Amino acid sequence: MKDLVLIGGGHSHAIVLKMFGIKPLPSVRLTLISDVLYAPYSGMLPGHVAGFYDYAECHIDLRSLAEFAGCQILVDRAIAIDFNKNLVICQTRPPINFDVLSVDIGSTPATISVPGAAEYAIPAKPVPEFLDSWNQLISATQNYREKPVRIAIVGGGAGGVELALNMQSRFGKEEGFGSGFCNGFNGWIFNETGKFKQEEELKIHLFHSGAELMPAHNKRVRHRLKEILISRGIQLHLMEKVSAVEKQEMMQITSDAQCPMPNARCPMPDARCPMPDARCPMPIYQIYCESGLKIECDRIFWVTQASAARWIGESGLATDSNGFMQVNDCLQSVSHPNVFGAGDIAAMVNYPRPKAGVFAVRQGKPLFENLQQFLLAKPLKPFIPQEKYLGLIGTGNKRAIASRGSWMWESSLLWYWKDWIDRQFMQKFS
Repeated sequence: MKDLVLIGGGHSHAIVLKMFGIKPLPSVRLTLISDVLYAPYSGMLPGHVAGFYDYAECHIDLRSLAEFAGCQILVDRAIAIDFNKNLVICQTRPPINFDVLSVDIGSTPATISVPGAAEYAIPAKPVPEFLDSWNQLISATQNYREKPVRIAIVGGGAGGVELALNMQSRFGKEEGFGSGFCNGFNGWIFNETGKFKQEEELKIHLFHSGAELMPAHNKRVRHRLKEILISRGIQLHLMEKVSAVEKQEMMQITSDAQCPMPNARCPMPDARCPMPDARCPMPIYQIYCESGLKIECDRIFWVTQASAARWIGESGLATDSNGFMQVNDCLQSVSHPNVFGAGDIAAMVNYPRPKAGVFAVRQGKPLFENLQQFLLAKPLKPFIPQEKYLGLIGTGNKRAIASRGSWMWESSLLWYWKDWIDRQFMQKFS
């Protein structure tokens, strides 16, 4: 028996498990190490934030998938690899033996360089932690009406822009946020003066260090999305580099009568509160920019450039300058032949590509084939990823903008087409 260990339940590994279930190798023992039992599908997460999809619709059930593949699943987080003994070191469990290893653990936004960001900002990845914080915010603000809910999003790429639009859409569905003023125009809510009513109860700030949003997309797409953000009252802070994040002192309360949340318990009790068991307001954070700009907000979401888990390089695997695992055309580590990688954590040496879910999905089948070829001592098959891909950016109102090269198209048909594609993909794992 040979031990094939998969670290991470990303898109590529979900496809690998499905294909091993269809075409198993009797002499191979499969093990999946994942810190979650339900893996989020990135294509549907913005729609989930907006309330278009429930949790089950946009998460892959890894337990049932592993059962189909005849794979042992261990709920834990890998923190190192010992190549002298061929062991995966886990956070809580004993080390796991392997003969062949595959890594698909995704990436996280880089926050280390900004003081206070790691402590107080909410990164878009890992997704489970992000969704917990988002759902907590929705719950905490249902009875919070003393002042507008203030959200800051740091990062003006496609992820940050799409997050801002879909967060705004979700608040539009919440009871008490602009209710009763729907005029039927794409489902958006306006007051009697024609102003977007959510501005009175919700303020979203989007920070971007560059002069233009979404630098990876063409000029028409960038211009159109900037128009949409401004028209919906989202505050753009371009050419603003966030330099620090601080948590302000909690409001001191001495009785329930002083609390702005009379019908909800504090979502984040603070040790400094004089009444830790009483109701108290949400914490307040301050964002500082290099220009001197200061913005006060209730939550900060971090959607900046992706970074890699440090243990990848610390374990001895060859990495690029950003710490991502370097793989060849066969998705095989350039330093360790018995290690493969796919998804965001992997950097193809000859074919550098953006960190996007579409590439992780496309790598699933070639990764499966090369794992089987390696286990059978057969020649590996090179994989060449596409140079361009169709980006579909949801605008939060069941419309989408298509972006590919210099081409752009905006339509509600695109959202329904994307919805059909995403549901077809998820159906493969049901």
